[in-house]
Amino acid sequence: MALFATCFNDTMWPQAPRAVVTLLERLGCRVVFPREQTCCGQMFTNTGYADEATPLVRRFVDVFAGADHVVSPSGSCVGSVREQHAVLARRAGDPGLEREVRALAPRVLELSELLVDVLGVTDVGAYYPHRVTYHPTCHSLRMLGVGDKPLRLLRAVRGIDLVDLPAAQECCGFGGTFALKNADTSIAMGADKARHVRETGAEVVVAGDNSCLAHIGGVLDRQRSGVRTVHLAQVLASTQEVPA
Repeated sequence: MALFATCFNDTMWPQAPRAVVTLLERLGCRVVFPREQTCCGQMFTNTGYADEATPLVRRFVDVFAGADHVVSPSGSCVGSVREQHAVLARRAGDPGLEREVRALAPRVLELSELLVDVLGVTDVGAYYPHRVTYHPTCHSLRMLGVGDKPLRLLRAVRGIDLVDLPAAQECCGFGGTFALKNADTSIAMGADKARHVRETGAEVVVAGDNSCLAHIGGVLDRQRSGVRTVHLAQVLASTQEVPA
């Protein structure tokens, strides 16, 4: 299978895609990292630059077309590939590209989807002795429909103290460029999410998207809460012998 690291993880949080490789290799999978990969184009698409996003769709198809599965530690970017790429291909008036996108998109999976639905595992042999709460990011929850798969994986982690997050399904307020265009609203939503995280008494807040964790973590840091943000992949890759 192929790893789609995503451009923002590759640039700012490479520990998440590295954790995906560590985890999947521990489970007996062979993972390849196509070096030609770039951005999925979501930022351009979401801000109305469809013409600029379309070449990135072509590149994505060219890079990953031969993979049996493509796994990514980002529900947001997987959502873009599965939902937006076909729209962009159709808008470009390229039936060939549209066919290629439709053939590839179902094979592009967020980490918890791959583990539970394809590999059929929930207990991945992880060990993480911390009090944790989980934030279900909007794209994974609403666009991909991952449901409780991340929670099922976390519940099977040895040593973990997993506590429910109040109002868990409320958006954290990041929303990519939404945080820039609607800063006051974004900050207010982030403050609500941070308050709910603190109410749990958790040491760590976990999610499947580092972009959302950056937003939540920024608020928690400014509040000097002491709560850390950790990607789901890093928790699942952690073992007693090699802790995260």
